[in-house]
Amino acid sequence: MQEKTITKKTSFEQEVYEGLTAFPKYLSSKYFYDAIGDSLFQDIMAMPEYYLTDCEFAILQKHKSAITKAFSEDNAPFSLFELGAGDGKKTKILLKHFTENQIEFDYRPIDISQNALDQLQRSIQHELPKVVVNTIQGTYFDTLKDIAGEHSKKKVILFLGSNIGNLLHPQAIDFLRQLRAVIHEDDLIFMGFDQKKNPQTVLNAYNDDSGITEAFNKNILTRINKELDGNFDLDNYLHWEVYDPESGTAKSYLVAKQAQEVYIKKLELNITLDAWETIHTEISQKYDDKVVGWLAKEAGLKIHAQFSDDQTYYKNYIFKKE
Repeated sequence: MQEKTITKKTSFEQEVYEGLTAFPKYLSSKYFYDAIGDSLFQDIMAMPEYYLTDCEFAILQKHKSAITKAFSEDNAPFSLFELGAGDGKKTKILLKHFTENQIEFDYRPIDISQNALDQLQRSIQHELPKVVVNTIQGTYFDTLKDIAGEHSKKKVILFLGSNIGNLLHPQAIDFLRQLRAVIHEDDLIFMGFDQKKNPQTVLNAYNDDSGITEAFNKNILTRINKELDGNFDLDNYLHWEVYDPESGTAKSYLVAKQAQEVYIKKLELNITLDAWETIHTEISQKYDDKVVGWLAKEAGLKIHAQFSDDQTYYKNYIFKKE
């Protein structure tokens, strides 16, 4: 393995270098997403095993009036910032209801993928032309500065899809504290949390027989090959999912089926992998009310309201400053 330090021009280059020279090896799931990854994730959300999307759809559809009332109870116009907006299909339930009820707001979707943002803006202009859209490209952490700098309107921060689950609890608390730092007393945070449930149901959601989730995870290797001139052989890796019902932690790995060497030309990096060595790619945390309440309290927030699907597979919580 190469030890020398080289200059990395992008976050992708830096994080790939750090992750593949660490022990154990890891890569960030945020880099699953490009045009191909975006399309694969749309396919995942359409899978019957992937209950999260349907549950959150059901919550937003069933409780849209109550959610709208919570967002606009003071009759103040607000800016709706959505972290990780993706294709916005779920959010459009709320956007449509807002416009039908003449709620004064503007929509500011945030995503790491410019491709996803461009598609989202075009679809909203076509389906909901009255909605004012201002896209923001970047990571959650980078764009918090943009949110903090907004003082002209009340802020509602939307974080759907249980994306908070990609963070371990200490990271989640830190992230919630950062969100708290950019909101005022009347601002709101609306966030999805996947709930603890039958462990097999969780495993099925991340390990489908059709192989879509496997292709999604392996897309990060495809990106390294394409963008950093790597030579990963995707057939040499097994996608593996585990779930610990005690901690509520689901983890995804790419496992080397045989010993191999990989060279990433743009990073001037040689790495070796032993047979059955792992590259950790993703975490998906599951919660219950006690854990969510604890996370909120540690971050200086309080639960203002909560909404659930009929099976209590999933919940959306509204937080305010404590």
